[in-house]
Formats: sequence, C-alpha cells, structure tokens
Amino acid sequence: MHISFTGLLAVLLAIPAWAAPPAALPSAADAQAQLRMYYFDAARSGQQAMLAEFINAGYDLQTRDEKGYTALILAAYHGHAGAVDQLLAAGADACAQDKRGNTALMGAIFKGELRIARRLMAAGCAPDQRNKAGQTAAMYAALFQRREILQQLAAKGADLELQDASGNSAGQLQRGQFAR
Repeated sequence: MHISFTGLLAVLLAIPAWAAPPAALPSAADAQAQLRMYYFDAARSGQQAMLAEFINAGYDLQTRDEKGYTALILAAYHGHAGAVDQLLAAGADACAQDKRGNTALMGAIFKGELRIARRLMAAGCAPDQRNKAGQTAAMYAALFQRREILQQLAAKGADLELQDASGNSAGQLQRGQFAR
C-alpha cells in the first residue's frame, strides 16, 4: 500500500474531530492501521466524502481487512449504492473475493440490495465466479429468491446447472425455493 505524505495529510485532515487520532504522533504502522480503520468505516457507513479523500490521496482500493473484505464488498453488503458507484468509478475490483471467496455481488444478493447487484453485474465479472464452497451468484439469487437477478445472471451466461461442493445447483435451488 502506497500513499504519499500529502495524501496521508489530506486524509487525516478530512477525518472528523470526534474521530481524530490521539494528540501524540502515531508511529507509521499505527497511522496506517488507523487509516485502514477509517477507510473501512467509511465504506461500511457509506461516507462518500471520506471515500473521496482516500481515492484522491491514491489509497489502494484493493486494501483488505482481516476477513479479506475490500471497501467495495463492505459498501455493497451494507447497501450504500452511491459508495459502490464511487468505488467502481475509481477502479475498485468488482470481482475481488474475500477469504471465503465471496464477492460484492454475492453480498448484495444476500442482503437484497438488488440495485447494487445490478450495478455489480454490469461490472463485467464472470457470471459463474465461485466462492470456496463452489457457490455462484446465481446460487445466491436462487437460494434467497431473487428471481429478477437470477434471470439477469442467466441472460449474462450464468450456468444454472453448475453444482457447488454440496451438489446443489442454482437450477435445483430455484426449483426448490420458488416452488414454495
């Protein structure tokens, strides 16, 4: 991760007074950890002005937290469409996976953030990208009864008969979930 001194200063000055670091100057490692925390908090809470400071300072948009989440994954999961658009426009990787292999699209589908899911589907990721359990976004859409998203994924080429590690396919999940 590389951020210039000027960029670091700009980000630190943009942090609200209530969130400011202690008066004593932190070590470089502590300052980097503090920046990461502010970065992920901004994504999680949809603070676009703060994200803009990070983007303008050249902060690495692919930075990950301890679970492998990127800011884009967090913004999508927490339903912040504006932050998702902002991060994608700045070059965030829409196809990035967390430590379990889940993507921002999978998180948006799980949470029912369908506008965000449609935006992420337009970002050009492989429609059959799998997590470590072998699940795809189409499987999430079928399991959580997101019919419109499932249809759009199928139209983008998602294979509804691929099976995950448990032998389930999006087609099987769809038939089981939508039959209820």
